[in-house]
Amino acid sequence: MSDTTFDGKISFTVRYDGDDRASGEMPVQPGILNPFGTVHAGAMIWFADVLATRLVLGGAEVSKGMQGFPLAVNLNANLLANTREGTLTARAEYVKKGRRLSVVRTQVLRPDGRVMLDMTTSHVPSE
Repeated sequence: MSDTTFDGKISFTVRYDGDDRASGEMPVQPGILNPFGTVHAGAMIWFADVLATRLVLGGAEVSKGMQGFPLAVNLNANLLANTREGTLTARAEYVKKGRRLSVVRTQVLRPDGRVMLDMTTSHVPSE
């Protein structure tokens, strides 16, 4: 098997909306497409993971090496659909909000509103 080089760019926006909700957008662009021409599962999961982390952080500012950064310790992703174009939207909400363990459900949606990814993550604060 020969070596293959992959090069891509991923770009998305996430925000804490308050009231224990977070949301975001990710434009479909060439750097996140798989060889079949649809959004790579890893790009969807990365987007959803960062959004879930933003929710657990709340309005806190992020800094390198910060104490209490919410580390994902478990991830369950269900890939339900895909797309080739448009802007994906996502929303994250708590299943459980705790001091030591938080569980978040994040959904990534196609432009037509169909759920592409339904992911649940568990987070613990770093020490």
